[in-house]
Amino acid sequence: MTDWLGLAADDPFGISTLPYGVVLIDGQPQPAVRIGGSALLLRPAVQALLPEHADLFAGPNLDAFLAAGPDSWLDVRTAVTTWLIDETYRGQLEPLLRPLAGLPTVLPFSVADYVDFYASENHARNVGRIFRPDAESLLPNWKHLPVGYHGRAGTVVVSGTEVRRPLGQRQAGDGVEFGPSQRLDIEAEVGFVVGPGSSQGQPVPIADFDRHVFGVVLLNDWSARDIQAWEYVPLGPFLGKSFATSISAWITPLAALQTARVPAVPRDPAPLPYLDDTGDSWNLDLSIEVRLNGELISRPPFATMYWTAAQMMAHMTVNGASLRPGDLYGSGTVSGPEPDQLGSLLELSWGGSRPFALADGSQRSYLSDGDEIVMTATAPGPDGARIGISEVRGRIVPALDGPA
Repeated sequence: MTDWLGLAADDPFGISTLPYGVVLIDGQPQPAVRIGGSALLLRPAVQALLPEHADLFAGPNLDAFLAAGPDSWLDVRTAVTTWLIDETYRGQLEPLLRPLAGLPTVLPFSVADYVDFYASENHARNVGRIFRPDAESLLPNWKHLPVGYHGRAGTVVVSGTEVRRPLGQRQAGDGVEFGPSQRLDIEAEVGFVVGPGSSQGQPVPIADFDRHVFGVVLLNDWSARDIQAWEYVPLGPFLGKSFATSISAWITPLAALQTARVPAVPRDPAPLPYLDDTGDSWNLDLSIEVRLNGELISRPPFATMYWTAAQMMAHMTVNGASLRPGDLYGSGTVSGPEPDQLGSLLELSWGGSRPFALADGSQRSYLSDGDEIVMTATAPGPDGARIGISEVRGRIVPALDGPA
């Protein structure tokens, strides 16, 4: 398919991608779809050309669109694709295109609940080896269920938002001290955005994944490792995680990633029936890149994840917990088997014991104030094209003064 914008064939945000977001026009939020380096304003476009779905974009975000479900998602995607390849629509749509350069974006949906998983075997084993070097790296439950925790939805922020170094308690010898985190870290993850909800008490099976999950974002679950290490026993992560989670400004729909589905890794032992995806066991072949102040430091491959997004959804609801429109769940840190495929500084520096070198000769373990982390990703598209997954970017700013 060729669009009338004249985009290069290798543009990762071409006609096969079409992610959705929300931009600010004269200070007002407007739902939009990205095409190349431009944003197409959906509210006026849909009002004029697809009026039966005008209510989906009447609000300040994508909430109504996400909740509408797969039939509406397909209607809008099909229509937008047609508009952008058929010259007939050019005159109507060109005035509704805005250059992305300098165009502010906001969080594209209201985050209802946030859950973070721990689905990479490579990452889980590395963490086990770092913290439990004389014990089995995986805990007994790990290969029986997707381990996760319920996070804080209110501190999910859009890409580009500055992240303030958190304050908290940390262990100091035999005592405890309070102050800014000294071991501030990243976690390179993929986030899944839920559309239609489900009934409380009714588990959602793996087979219903495409009915409930709209699309993906890149996700950085910033982590204060020193605060986390002191607080997490016995209930798990809390303040060491809840201060900020950054996501892409643009949601890539699952419809753009059909050619990126690859067989999931083998699982042993076989999972329980509600997690058994035999016959439809797939993962997404996403190639992630992590940059620290512009320098590439890691290339985590999402296809190596042990638990799939569909299994995570099934496990998250098997106890009867309901899904809600706008739910967000993260994959957990994506790490591959190679040294240049690790998705956290914890792993790259082996808990701070082996600082890694940057191109300027400096060595790093954790984040310094002023550091900027940018994560990008691509996936295989149709006819050899690449599908772009919109970046997630965040810069660390100094901690505030602590309470007296």
